[in-house]
Amino acid sequence: MGIPAQQAETAGLLARITGATPIETHISAVYVGRDDAFKLKKAVRLPFLDFSTLPAREHFARRELALNAPNAPGLYREVLPVTRAPDGRLALAGAGEVVDWVLRMAPIPAGDFLDAVAARGGLDGALLDAVADTTLDLLARAPAVAGVDSAARMRLVLEGNLEGCLAVGLDPARVAALGAAMRARLDALAPLLAERAATGHVRRCHGDLHLRNFCLWQGGPVAFDALEFDESYATTDTGYEIAFLLMDLDVRVSATAANRVMNRLMARAPDAGMLAALPFWMAQRALVRAKLEPARGGDPLPYLAAAERYLAPAPPRLVAFGGLQGTGKSFVARRLAPRLGAAPGALHLRSDEIRKRRAGLPPERRLPPEAYRPEESAAVHAEMFDLARAALAAGRSVVLDAMFLDPAMRAGAAAAAAPHAFAGFWLDAPLDLLRARVAARTADASDATVEVLERAAAADPGAITWTRLDAAGDATGPAAAALALKSDPGA
Repeated sequence: MGIPAQQAETAGLLARITGATPIETHISAVYVGRDDAFKLKKAVRLPFLDFSTLPAREHFARRELALNAPNAPGLYREVLPVTRAPDGRLALAGAGEVVDWVLRMAPIPAGDFLDAVAARGGLDGALLDAVADTTLDLLARAPAVAGVDSAARMRLVLEGNLEGCLAVGLDPARVAALGAAMRARLDALAPLLAERAATGHVRRCHGDLHLRNFCLWQGGPVAFDALEFDESYATTDTGYEIAFLLMDLDVRVSATAANRVMNRLMARAPDAGMLAALPFWMAQRALVRAKLEPARGGDPLPYLAAAERYLAPAPPRLVAFGGLQGTGKSFVARRLAPRLGAAPGALHLRSDEIRKRRAGLPPERRLPPEAYRPEESAAVHAEMFDLARAALAAGRSVVLDAMFLDPAMRAGAAAAAAPHAFAGFWLDAPLDLLRARVAARTADASDATVEVLERAAAADPGAITWTRLDAAGDATGPAAAALALKSDPGA
């Protein structure tokens, strides 16, 4: 790395203004002061970008501001010229000749980048949900782009990734085997990718959506540093955009973290079509990281292994959890979902979340009593089963999470699994314990009160043929044993 010689004076000015040494990549240098941070694009020409001219650096600085300011209001501030006065001294936005351009931003504490938060174990469930919500908002505002051949672009990216992996010294036999598997998978996915492109799923996305490009800002996570220098790379299927975040979480944090974000995304805005391509997309993103890690001083092997793992066969199955409110259905389902099927795990379909989405509300917002009419409950379960069938057809395992007090609904869950494997579990616990659990709930998708629990407990669920589990404690272990699942991948 290093600052190009022609920008040495500009670098000196920024260092004096901020009192900081730069944080450098191969294409930029960021000087972080107390009140401002200044980003200087290096005057370099690389195979994938050209910042070598003054007009180019101005253009891409302004493009970066335009792309990122809506996502992180106040974090991106303005583009400023670096000027040379008649006496030869440099200044920011002064009089005289413009010699360079910088992007002025707010300073971000080093510990507020989400890769740093993850490294200290700070990515809890609430923050992961917020990251997913931020991602959904980002993609909802991204403009759709027509006429893109997604499969052709993926082939170009794949071949570049494979060449890059060989160039950094990865095992040629492993790279060749993985390349053959990915080409075959891409050929099979081509019709789906074309259909998604035709229905608005290809958009001008962020382009580089991983943990390092999220930070905490004004009380929550925001995405920043969107890719400004390559429109073709940033114009992609929204599922491929999501896959980078899921892969990064899976490799760097845990399968549990990746699964939670995937399921929050699917709970808020279901995209069953994404699920079939997700293993390929995650493998593609892992290869991107594998070829780049050595230049960053990192180890590419975990990413190569992840790509291989994402493409490994994983027959889907459906698991259902039923029982009264407070028996821990969602708790157990959330803990088991990362361990079921292909990474990042099973699709967790919770009736409470589906009901909220049908009403146009986030999961934590309460619904009025009329949202629980029998006909609405039937529609909720019908949608749950439809999504389950679509996910299973896409190769994704599914966990259903509802009371299932009606025997017909239990039969519907089993029928939705066909022709795949099905397992149903019924959770039991003493009513006094359930009352205490329901009364203690906060910020949950369930609107159940103790009174609602009492009414449900008085109902006759009919003959229970599902495997009964004692839920007075944590039923995760017995359920995992019954399903012969491997060890917990982490919280």
